Amino acid sequence: MPTQLLFTRVLNAHLAAPIDAILSRLHIQPAVPSAPISDTLMMEVLITLGLILYFVAIRLTLDVERPSLVQHFAELTHGAIGDQAESIIGHGSERFLSFLTVIALFILPCNLVGLIPGLDSPTANVVVPLGLAILTFCYYQYHGIRKNGWKYYKQFIGPIWWLSPLLLPIEIISHFARLLSLTVRLYANIFAGALITLVFFSLMPIGLPLVFMGMHLMVAILQAFVFMLLAMIYLSLALSEEH
Repeated sequence: MPTQLLFTRVLNAHLAAPIDAILSRLHIQPAVPSAPISDTLMMEVLITLGLILYFVAIRLTLDVERPSLVQHFAELTHGAIGDQAESIIGHGSERFLSFLTVIALFILPCNLVGLIPGLDSPTANVVVPLGLAILTFCYYQYHGIRKNGWKYYKQFIGPIWWLSPLLLPIEIISHFARLLSLTVRLYANIFAGALITLVFFSLMPIGLPLVFMGMHLMVAILQAFVFMLLAMIYLSLALSEEH
């Protein structure tokens, strides 16, 4: 069994049997039956709990007269994401701010946690970026249908009927290529950054690895922003009546 974090081992010791039973009913075979909970899943759970506590702290410390540091950070984040969404999506972008904000705030710590020795970034596991990409894909498809009805899918056949046999497969492929783009961009950058940092730590544990850790920090922030930005662009295209 691979080496796991302490809290992962504790959960597997107490929950492995019921989780294995549930997975067997679903005809799913875990990679390690005695340890179905992985470090990646555990880090996602911890980051999710951290975000919940963060949102609770914001709610409990809201004050117009004397805003707390947490409130200042929340307002700064909300304003920056709101301005970006307004410029890309346009009028009515407010309804999507909760989704976009949570996506950004979830991906960012998932990217950054790999900088802590002994911990791995969940987004360095391809399953996590893929799950986020599928969620984003379903989200903008849903709102495209909600805004334009089933006319939304007329874009797949184009305005000229005799070109529809050519345009239909191209449009379908282009939409599913967005899944690949979101997944590979996030996974490859975070995985490569973590791998390069690990290699230089093993060769020279002092000095030079700090440079690559700084690069990894910038890449982690940039990739969280890019993922959120692409989600905004896909939403904008799905909601556009002209499109």
